[in-house]
Amino acid sequence: MENASKALIIAGAILLAILLISLGIYIFSQAQNVVNDSGFSKAEIQTFNNQFLKYEGVQTGASVKSLIQEVNTSNTTDANAENGRQITLTPSGFTLNAQSTYNAASKTANTYPTKIPSAGKYEVEITSRDSSGYISGIKITKQN
Repeated sequence: MENASKALIIAGAILLAILLISLGIYIFSQAQNVVNDSGFSKAEIQTFNNQFLKYEGVQTGASVKSLIQEVNTSNTTDANAENGRQITLTPSGFTLNAQSTYNAASKTANTYPTKIPSAGKYEVEITSRDSSGYISGIKITKQN
């Protein structure tokens, strides 16, 4: 009877050890998924922002037109509209009126005209980012 009792205790200890090891592996795999997901979103944010960061600083009118076209494309992309990821352009020293348009997902988006003088010089500055780190505001200042 003593041997049977000891065998049951040992079997219980082995089952408990297996359960704890399984729980540890499960928690580790869940933590690994969180780390991988956050790395992907950082890369996604960096990729999104890099398309506009290249215009930061003093630019020609032609480069500013290209920036405005990229902002228009970004603002009317379905994925960006669904996530509320819109970039607002703020002109200084010239007029640039935003127009509301609708994309395929029936979301409103700001688009901007690209009719600005190509010969001028403009200072482009990133003015704001949303809570996730995406660029949400760009200021364009016409230089004399």
